[in-house]
Amino acid sequence: MLPGFSLHPLDDLDAVLALNAANAAETSHLDEPALRALIDQSFLAAAVTGPGGLAAFLIALDQDASYASPNFRWFQGRYPGFVYVDRIVTAPAARGRGLARALYETLFARAASAGHERIACEVNRVPPNPGSDAFHAALGFREVGTAAIHQGTKTVRYLLRGVAR
Repeated sequence: MLPGFSLHPLDDLDAVLALNAANAAETSHLDEPALRALIDQSFLAAAVTGPGGLAAFLIALDQDASYASPNFRWFQGRYPGFVYVDRIVTAPAARGRGLARALYETLFARAASAGHERIACEVNRVPPNPGSDAFHAALGFREVGTAAIHQGTKTVRYLLRGVAR
């Protein structure tokens, strides 16, 4: 982990909800009961904190989760095993420091040790999210599908990346 930052379980729900709300256009709205449900069934729910508090977080689920997200269900209908990144968010002041990469590296290591072969996620095409597109491309994700969701108000690109063992 980077100097001044630490990785730990995602437990400051108020900070997570606030950071998520500030990035709801890229992720989606999340209330406390939904956040607790995600954490309770997560494969990994991790946070990075620094001098200013919560700097970044990641929530990922495996294929056996009971999750009604149309994006998660898309992968569930096509792949027998995967770890799905439901959301990864970095506070604006903490961007560019490698925190999201560190969270993904933690996820890749845990997925490899659990025997998973792929990591799945989606990135908005509409509204566009070029920063996330570039970040995921740099990590080796590739597009495997697209879909219009939320009554056509969003279009997403579905991405996969293999897990090195």
